Amino acid sequence: MKLLGITGGIGMGKSTTGDVLRRMSIPVIDSDDLARQLVQPGFPALAEIIQAFGPDYVDQHGNLNRPLLARRVFSDATSRKTLEEILQPRIEAGWKQAADVWKAQGSQVGCVIIPLLFEKGYQRSFEATVCMACTGIEQQRRLTARGWSPGELQSRLASQWSTEQKMSLSQFVVWTEGSIDTQKPQWKRILESFSGN
Repeated sequence: MKLLGITGGIGMGKSTTGDVLRRMSIPVIDSDDLARQLVQPGFPALAEIIQAFGPDYVDQHGNLNRPLLARRVFSDATSRKTLEEILQPRIEAGWKQAADVWKAQGSQVGCVIIPLLFEKGYQRSFEATVCMACTGIEQQRRLTARGWSPGELQSRLASQWSTEQKMSLSQFVVWTEGSIDTQKPQWKRILESFSGN
């Protein structure tokens, strides 16, 4: 089985790409989805987060206050490192387990979406990496539509490598500007390059 790593900056269309690939019957797992699952009430990772950051980061129902924690970790590198040390090993174990299942099921190709793929050195785990990309103007438009302030946008961008860096290290680039229909033919060409290999 060929395992492809998908990355790209925030607002570059990674989640949309997951939907496109699923419609093409390609197995996909998103590390952001894994992260959300890991911090559900009762999970060990949430207990470790509370121990590290304090009880103020959960609400009255025991759910993680993700926006509050995000503001802290994206404004403080030490806090971000602490959170990554709690979550990243578990996230990695999750997508590797999924890949093992796909392989056992006989899938020819599988895709893992990891925003920090290059930052964490995960590229060695994949047959190839694919960077999702759009213009900076479109990225800003998308993130502003999510309700992000200019300060939040800058702090998030500063926590990741630039899109240009990720594009230069990737074997493939998928351009996400325009409608979702522009992605499918790009992915079809990428996937065809692995068929029969």
